[in-house]
Order: sequence, then structure tokens, then C-alpha cells
Amino acid sequence: MNRQEIADLIVDRLNIDSNHISSLVHKTKSDIGYFYIDDLLPLDYALKIFNSFPNVQELVAKKSIRERKYVGAQMDRYNPLIEESIYAFQDKRIVDFIANAFDLNAVYPDPYLYAGGISIMKKGDFLNPHLDNSHDKDLKRWRVLNLLYYVTPDWNLEYGGNLEVWNSKLGSEKSTIHSKFNRLVVMATHDKSWHSVSPVEYNGTRCCISNYYFSDFSSKENQAFHVTSFRGRPEEKIYNIMLRFDSYVRMLIRKIFRYGIRNQSHIYKNKND
Repeated sequence: MNRQEIADLIVDRLNIDSNHISSLVHKTKSDIGYFYIDDLLPLDYALKIFNSFPNVQELVAKKSIRERKYVGAQMDRYNPLIEESIYAFQDKRIVDFIANAFDLNAVYPDPYLYAGGISIMKKGDFLNPHLDNSHDKDLKRWRVLNLLYYVTPDWNLEYGGNLEVWNSKLGSEKSTIHSKFNRLVVMATHDKSWHSVSPVEYNGTRCCISNYYFSDFSSKENQAFHVTSFRGRPEEKIYNIMLRFDSYVRMLIRKIFRYGIRNQSHIYKNKND
């Protein structure tokens, strides 16, 4: 299937679950705002996506005290099925449906896949609590929505690698959203949307397709530009101090050098552009 045919299936699934989506966004929007739906695509197609994922050796390893995972955004290096699946989520019908669910205006997909694309997490990998960077690669639009589509079959909750959404104070309260096979999770991104991925406890690969949507307007009032900002988990007191300092330094650098001091590597550099 091409991206148009995949998008048709996603649109049908969103319409079927529209009441559930509205209810869940309304229920959760006081803190972050999110929804998830299961069985997004036909089973055989979801399995094909999983089987099309590259080996981790073909991805970029991200290893630090902030995170451990493997990521890729240069889609023309991988199976074409991956690219078609990712860009299906950028269909205008899907963008408009999800934007309306969150009461957002002037929302756009990101053809450059800035910080999006694909990711693999293996045993021991994790993502500490963090806020996503507030803007797109050109600092012109606000990051407002994060779409995560999980494609590893038979991935049990106890395997880890699950999305965690935290309250604004990063206390002990958090909600865990199972990274279940063929599940789409959509969450709002703003200066209160702290989230993380629990450590992977299983000797397997948790595979995910991700997209970000951006807008001319921020999703919360009185927001300011910020870099991706990490924190420690409640029990990680020393890590928390280190990560706060890390975020402070990176934010200071961006105040001096608006676009940072390194070339942006996590974008799709399409040779046809």
C-alpha cells in the first residue's frame, strides 16, 4: 500500500473511535492531554511494518544519562514501506482530525521529520522524563502534538519501553501507557507535558514510528521557547541535579546561538527537496 491507501485506513479508524478519542482528550487535558486507539491498521499490514524495520546497526545510537535508544530519520535508507507508513500520518485529513480533537488551529505535519521518524529500544534502553523542544527546526512554529505508533507484536506491559506521562511537578504520580502492538498514542506537547519511556526489561526490540505536528500558535498560553529538557525520576536525586544543569547549559547556549552550535542531524534530508 502507498501512503494514500494507508491514510484512508487510519481516517476510517479515527472516525470509528471519534467518541472515545474526544472523551479521553477531555479527561486528560488538564495535565497533558492524550488519547490512544488500538488495532489502528489491519493486522497483516502492521506486521509488515514491523518486519520492515532496519537493524539497529543502521540507526543512530543515542546513549547518555538522558536516554538510550536507536533512531533514524533518513527514510530513503530503509524499506520504502517505512516511509510510506510515516508519511501517511501527514495526510491533511488525519492532521485536521487530530488537531480538532485537541482544539488546536493552524496545525501542520513536518516533512523533515525533525526529531521524528523511527526508533528502536532494546533491553536496558530508556528515556528519562523530559519536555520536548518547543519549536520546529527553523524556530518558526510551535511543537504541539506527538504521534507514536507502536508495531512490535506481542509486546507485553511488563517488558517495559512504555510511555509514561507525569504530572507537572514530576512527583510519584504518573500514567503508564502500554506500547502495545498496533496502538497509536497521540499526546499534546507544551511546557507541562513531562513524559518518559520506562526501561526495557525484555530481550527484544520495541519498534515505534513517530511524527510531530507543529502550529503557528502554542498549545498553552504564556509559553516560551525551550530546548528539550530532561529530569531524573523521583528516586534519581543525583541524576536530577545533573540533568537540570545539563538543560540549563543547553538553554544558555541557545540564547547565544539561536540555532545551536551543531548541525541538525535528526531531520530527513530528502534529495528531491
